[in-house]
Amino acid sequence: MQLKKMNKKGMALGDLYNAVMILALIGLLIGVVLIVLDEFLLHVKSSAEANASVNETLKAIGDFADWIPLIVIVISAAIILGLVLNTFLKQKVQ
Repeated sequence: MQLKKMNKKGMALGDLYNAVMILALIGLLIGVVLIVLDEFLLHVKSSAEANASVNETLKAIGDFADWIPLIVIVISAAIILGLVLNTFLKQKVQ
């Protein structure tokens, strides 16, 4: 069986569902991790080093969460460009 090579440029509208689901999963995981780390910090106060480590992790995850709107914009732009390119390529072929 031979694999057919797809001649696809950009993202299509059908790819939108997958992108939204991945972003929702990332947001959900970030929220769960932040809640778990916050509860861990409240209940386990064993040493200053452990508290500093958890605080650094919380800050790093919070910094990553700030990038999510930019990721959404890039995915949206890729879908729009893919639709525009597909439209022009279809018109060129006809």
